[in-house]
Amino acid sequence: MTRADMDATIADFVQAARRADRAGFDMIELHAAHGYLLASFISPLTNKRTDEYGGPLENRLRFPLAVFRALRAAWPDEKPMSVRISATDWQDGGLTGDDAVQVARAFAEAGCDLIDVSTGQTTPDAEPVYGRMYQTPFSDQIRNDAGLATMCVGAITTADQANTIVAAGRADLVALARPHLVDPSFTMKAAAWYGADIACPPQYRAGRDQLFRNSERDREELTELRMKSKPKTHATTWKQAAE
Repeated sequence: MTRADMDATIADFVQAARRADRAGFDMIELHAAHGYLLASFISPLTNKRTDEYGGPLENRLRFPLAVFRALRAAWPDEKPMSVRISATDWQDGGLTGDDAVQVARAFAEAGCDLIDVSTGQTTPDAEPVYGRMYQTPFSDQIRNDAGLATMCVGAITTADQANTIVAAGRADLVALARPHLVDPSFTMKAAAWYGADIACPPQYRAGRDQLFRNSERDREELTELRMKSKPKTHATTWKQAAE
């Protein structure tokens, strides 16, 4: 990209942010992960520039930060902004968790409110280590090493997992996508199980009320089952022991 290309790209990003504001969005996110344009600047595996936008991490961040600052200036102060990053490239010579902490700090200093912590998808040679909640450790590291608010994503499939992540201080928010694709009522079912109030369109309230009643009975039955399955203990007094 030439300097003119960069200026044109920044202008396009700013126009998109202004449209989002006019459309009534409460929050926007700058995508700087997964090998897209800004991610290709940040990763040493894809950034082969020899000018001031290549080389050390500070230089590789120069253009992504310029885009973010322009967006932050165009976006209303009272509305939050997040940035999605790839916390690791899952490849030798690529970004690491420690690098991600520096990347996150740089965006936070530029006014970012939330770091959306994803990983990989930078090069075709990456070797990600998949598993349940496999990206959560990177969110944990950024949140607790850098003291920044994070959003955790990736292979999080149950409400229990989401609640455990937040309760343990590993992220401030948890975002799920695929669970909603296979079960559009995922959030409603989770709210029913936890007994949490949730908004519902009038057409679906009869179903919601039934779901909440059934979930309450299921919780009671589960509690009774657990109580019955506990091993019985016998208390022995000193007098009985002496006798």
